Amino acid sequence: MKKLSKIWIGVAVVAAIAIIAFLLSGGKKETQITFETAQVEPANIQNSITATGTIEPVTEVTVGTQVSGIVSKLYVDYNSVVKKGQVIAELDKTNLISELNTAKANLSSAQSTLTYEKANFQRYNTLYEKGLVSADDYENAQLSYRKAQEQVASSRESVQKAQTNLGYATITSPIDGIVLSKSVEEGQTVAASFNTPELFTIAKDLTDMRVVANVDEADIGGVLEGQRVTFTVDAFPDDTFEGRVTQVRQEATTTNNVVTYEVVISAPNADLKLKPGLTANVTIYTAEKQGVLSVPTKALRFSPTAETVGKRKIQDVNGKNKVWTISGNTLQAHAVQIGMSDGTHTEIISGIKQGENIITEIKAVNQDEGAADEETERSPFAPGPPGRNKNKK
Repeated sequence: MKKLSKIWIGVAVVAAIAIIAFLLSGGKKETQITFETAQVEPANIQNSITATGTIEPVTEVTVGTQVSGIVSKLYVDYNSVVKKGQVIAELDKTNLISELNTAKANLSSAQSTLTYEKANFQRYNTLYEKGLVSADDYENAQLSYRKAQEQVASSRESVQKAQTNLGYATITSPIDGIVLSKSVEEGQTVAASFNTPELFTIAKDLTDMRVVANVDEADIGGVLEGQRVTFTVDAFPDDTFEGRVTQVRQEATTTNNVVTYEVVISAPNADLKLKPGLTANVTIYTAEKQGVLSVPTKALRFSPTAETVGKRKIQDVNGKNKVWTISGNTLQAHAVQIGMSDGTHTEIISGIKQGENIITEIKAVNQDEGAADEETERSPFAPGPPGRNKNKK
């Protein structure tokens, strides 16, 4: 029993010494400082804004009628290809022809009256020169003659108007294009009393489309004509279409206290994938530089201190913008002149050469002192590794 007690005392002393050594070391893990670096190299730097818009034909004409009547014939339907001057619909002409005939009859009557009043005036003129009629009779004959002349002129205008209205009953296409929409059917009555009824919408050329995008007031200042644009549509999510800004409209639109401006973007459509009315998700590149010398933007924010770099030397320089390199045990600053930035990369105009490795950030790595630490810190209630708690047979 005494021998066994001495063994347990020896074990306790060894354990105490181990605990004291651990406490004196602070239980800390060794920390190693490492530096993340990146190379100074060419990159494409782009600044862009996003917006949404609608696909539209560049030229779109609404065809209506200036006279009322019943649609008697339709010669086109949706997607019909039409030529300028082609008859696309006709209204019933019965009433219009009747109005024209009435106008012509009134003109004929007015011309007969004019012939009589002219001859009557000539007689009164001869008698008046001989003093055989009074001035009052002469002037009445002259007035009747002038009224007859005016009536003939008015009747001619009525005939012309009736002929024009009859011509309006034959509706023709004003442009070469394709019918996008049709708003009437045969037998339907159209009334042109207060406004011009819309019968068809015709697009001139679906291979030449445009996007009208609504750009927020905070972004519109950077948008200029000629800037490159890419956009996508939900109908073809894997395709990216390209265009250019062709117009920045000055009129503002306010919706729910949000002010936007319309920007017109060209949208070539040779394969006819883009259809009128599609919603476009637009990216406008307000600034672009290709293949310029650049560094990660976070490298310009890196600033070493004695506390963060340990025993390494720091050689600083004066300058507003700096990047840092490391050589051996020394960190060297380089004052640089910067250009545009896209947030991720920043253009370097001067101050450092291509190919240099620059520091972007510091990382502190804790090194484990040994597997024993893991075992010491394991919870007594946590399951051990496989095989540790098996009962021996």
